[in-house]
Amino acid sequence: MDFIDVLKQFSARAEKLKDNIKTEEATKTSLIMPFFSQVLGYDIFNPDEFVPEFTADVGIKKGEKVDYAIFLDGNPIILIEAKWSGEPLEKHDSQLFRYFGTTTAKFGILTNGLIYKFYTDLESQNKMDLKPFLEVDILNIKESIVSELRRFVKSNFNADEVFSRASDLKYSNEIKNYFASQLKDTSDDFAKFILSNVYDGLKTQNVVDKFKPLIKNSLNNYINELMSDRITSALKTEQTEHNISNSDDETSQNENQEEVTEDLKSKINTTKSELEAFYIIKAILSEVVDISKITYKDTVNYFGVLYDNNSIKWICRLKLDRTTDILILPDENKKEIRYEIDTVNDLFKYKSNLIEVVQRYIQ
Repeated sequence: MDFIDVLKQFSARAEKLKDNIKTEEATKTSLIMPFFSQVLGYDIFNPDEFVPEFTADVGIKKGEKVDYAIFLDGNPIILIEAKWSGEPLEKHDSQLFRYFGTTTAKFGILTNGLIYKFYTDLESQNKMDLKPFLEVDILNIKESIVSELRRFVKSNFNADEVFSRASDLKYSNEIKNYFASQLKDTSDDFAKFILSNVYDGLKTQNVVDKFKPLIKNSLNNYINELMSDRITSALKTEQTEHNISNSDDETSQNENQEEVTEDLKSKINTTKSELEAFYIIKAILSEVVDISKITYKDTVNYFGVLYDNNSIKWICRLKLDRTTDILILPDENKKEIRYEIDTVNDLFKYKSNLIEVVQRYIQ
């Protein structure tokens, strides 16, 4: 099984278990230890490799213990601080920070079993950075982090290579987080930077305040359009393959069925808007499922997006190219919930809803 499949399988398991985990010990045994054994491949029962309650003396404090330490060639290389799955991690950064400086470990991991934060000492040697260079959300697996997490698999692990990569990751994440914050709430400084390239007048505070909403909307629209265009271009062949598949299916019908099928088919016209919507939905769901599992079925009444080509497992239905475009999502009982959308790019606003639906089918 490929690493991504192992990771997604573990993610589905964590989703099922998380609501029933009430303590730190339960988190360790149900989520954290299985993560290091099943996903990263460490022998958690080998005390020479995976050491629980590792002693990490801090200054005059003796007997301080970190929850786990992973050893390489007889020396601790990764320290792991574990918390309960329902507990935020921010307030615990300083605890791992203290442990890090007292050992030869090169990496620290702070986790509650669902979120894994990876630290090292990029800014000052032997002093753990305040910010992680990698953060993994087990319930929201992003393809961009899969290759980075794979570096921590026992059979792949090379401390020097991981450390070298950590610098790029850290600052890449900082840049992405900065842009994400500007897309959400544009700052004065960022607005002035943009205006310096597009506006010749005096950049007074009133001018900045006036342009900030326009800058925010323009950037969001550009990103949505760019993603839509790239997905459409990359997946054009899928429509051809789908049409060929439909054609093959029709030849297997008897003569009367063919007549009915052809009559219905003549009324079905898969539009450019519907295909763009399909590709956007695939891009959104690629974070949690194999996109080959996302298919579509066009009907006379609506354009449907399915999981595993199963009509019962419908993810959403779309009614587009009408006076009012409609997105339809199923609730837990398959009851339809309708949302009005202005353009297919509005589908990005329903990312969490779409992910919630598809996760019901992969559990």
